[in-house]
Order: sequence, then structure tokens, then C-alpha cells
Amino acid sequence: MKGNHSRVEESETRFVRFKIVCTSIPVMIKIFPTPLFLENSIALLKPLERADFDQLTELGLQPALWAMNPRKVETREDMLAYLEEAICEKQNGISIPFVIYDKRTGEMAGSTRYSNLFTAHKRLEIGWTWINTRFQRTGLNRAVKFELLKYGFETLDLNRIELKTDALNTQSRMAMKKIGATEEGIFRKHMVTHSGRVRDTVYLSILRAEWEVIRAKIFSEF
Repeated sequence: MKGNHSRVEESETRFVRFKIVCTSIPVMIKIFPTPLFLENSIALLKPLERADFDQLTELGLQPALWAMNPRKVETREDMLAYLEEAICEKQNGISIPFVIYDKRTGEMAGSTRYSNLFTAHKRLEIGWTWINTRFQRTGLNRAVKFELLKYGFETLDLNRIELKTDALNTQSRMAMKKIGATEEGIFRKHMVTHSGRVRDTVYLSILRAEWEVIRAKIFSEF
């Protein structure tokens, strides 16, 4: 859900000791309370802070998490730059990055974001999600998605919430379909990855008109 959108083309960034200085970034209308916490019986989402960087770096430096990601995240420096970009976007109103906790264990587990908010069109994107492999297939990701979807549709009154992934990432595509998202199409030759591969990107969405049924059918335990 990290960066790699068209919005990045409208920004200028430079790395200074793993920090990013952002200029000329269009600021989204700030409709979110500060800070925004979301939680249910399984997941807690709290705002990302720099104090979280060390622990997130330990959790996030797993090759499997980044194998299908457009950007290179292999070292501590890569991870710090990735997280600093999220803070930069937060400060400029570009995205709302969260830290994910598993409430069943009390442990930090990963990160996710809201981004690409267009208030005039009542839509946004959920993405940049990664969860340490120890917490995968435990129901945590589904609990996280429920909170993000519920807030988007029931509090922000959105018409549409988008998700996207690499067309080759079958695991991610299946996970998105399992929470009720509909595949809408493929953006061909959409992104150049750090390896030089030009990826096709699958776009999916859930609509407000679909949310009541999806909530009752897929997220009934929450």
C-alpha cells in the first residue's frame, strides 16, 4: 500500500540520513480526526510514529513480504526510507499510515495505509499493507480490513474503496476477493519495479452499495 502512485510524480523527494524532505505535494482535504485509532476484538490500528520504526524494521525485513512489491526493501536503510516516506505523506495529508497490532497477543504485527483520497468523488484506497509472516493466516489481516472498510463506508460515507496488487501476486488477489472485493481490470505495463520488471496491476474495489451484504456475510463476527 507504499507509495508508487501517480501522486509521487507530483512530488519531489530527497533522502537525508534516511529522512525524506517533501516539497510541492498536493495536500488532501483533512477529513480524518487526529489521531485516528481503529480497533476490534482482534486488531488495533494506531497512527504510525517514528518511535515505531525500530520495531517495524525488525518485523518487516522478511524477503517474502517484498518479493512482489515495486520497491526494493532489503536492508534496514531501505526500511527506514520506506517508513519515513509514510511519515512524510502523513504530514502532508497524502495518506494515513497505521501500525497494526494483534490484540490477542498484544504484539506489533505490521503496517497499512489509507491513501489516494478524493473527497469530491467519495473514494479512497486501502493498501501498502504488510504483516509479518508469523501473523499471516491468523485472521488478523481480515480484522484490519474490516475496520478500514467500516470506517470508510460508515463514517466517511464513501461510495467506493479501492485496492490494487501485482497481477502476478495470486495470494494477494485471492485475499482481496475473500473480503468481497471485485476485480475490475488490469492496468497493463503500469509500474516499473526495482528489478526492472514492468508489472501489470490489478485493480479491485468494494462499493458502498455492496458493503451491507459483505459485512453480514464475510465479517459477521465483528
